[in-house]
Amino acid sequence: MKVESNVHSKNMIKFAQENEDVLVLSADLGTSCEVKEFPKVLPEKYLSMGIAEQNMLSWAAGLAREGFRPFLHTFAVFLYRRPLDQLEMSIAYPNLPVSLLGFVPGITTPGGVTHQSIEDVGIMRTIPNMNIFDCGDATDVESVLQICKELNAPIYVRMLRGEMPRLFDPKQPTEFNKGRVISEGTDITLFSSSICTEEAMRATQWLKNKGISVQHVHITTLKPFTDPLVVESIKKAKYGVVTMENHTVIGGLGTAVGEVMLENQLNKKLVKVGIQDEWTHGASKPYLMKKYHLDAASLIKAVEQVLNQELNFNEDELEAIRLEDYDRV
Repeated sequence: MKVESNVHSKNMIKFAQENEDVLVLSADLGTSCEVKEFPKVLPEKYLSMGIAEQNMLSWAAGLAREGFRPFLHTFAVFLYRRPLDQLEMSIAYPNLPVSLLGFVPGITTPGGVTHQSIEDVGIMRTIPNMNIFDCGDATDVESVLQICKELNAPIYVRMLRGEMPRLFDPKQPTEFNKGRVISEGTDITLFSSSICTEEAMRATQWLKNKGISVQHVHITTLKPFTDPLVVESIKKAKYGVVTMENHTVIGGLGTAVGEVMLENQLNKKLVKVGIQDEWTHGASKPYLMKKYHLDAASLIKAVEQVLNQELNFNEDELEAIRLEDYDRV
């Protein structure tokens, strides 16, 4: 597994150079959202909107009506909490092609409750015309700008920044509303998203060593949620289904999978791994993932719950598993 850095910074410049109608809007967080270099290269395509997100969303709506393709940059939480009215009435209602790039989603920031978007997917899923994409690695980040262009509709992106893993083959870009099969199996079906997929890959390797067969699917598109692969994978599970997400267990990936199971009358056990119905604290990402049970060890415990048996979990065995030699999919 390779670690990449500042993936979006280079990608955004290249994408804007290739697409005349693309504009970058920043809510005074250019450095934090990896567009610090953008105005140095393309100053005529960069609009610094200040700490005024409601105004920025209104501007984006007007620009979209005039034929531009605005890409908004700020922390995820600032794209849907305070400016929700502008988001719904100015962008989603008229179905305008505005791309909302929300950085540091969930517990990827030490900023605490004011900066952690732990309920964003649940809110955004209820908004008509809104699409949701959740990045999990460098390939997802590289793929999403082209997805935004082709979708030509409102889209909310849970974006990663800084150093991130390269879990997936860059020669196979991520597709919208299409999951990525990481491993094939028939005992348990696992759906993971965002930063949880890397942890899930470590856990599934440990489970494989214990003889547990896991159908593991990485999910990037959270709305729409109509990929046939989801139903196909659920049907394969002998014992049940587990979801794992960087979000509360209410309204996000686990809820979406539960809805699919209900609608298709798939009578299987479902265990949701994610933040429970509580506010999270500010701290480092590894600490928060362990504290709020978003790590590989927590996933193994969830699988034990589905199987209704103990697997003699040994944390030293899990720590020995590294993804450096994991084949990219």
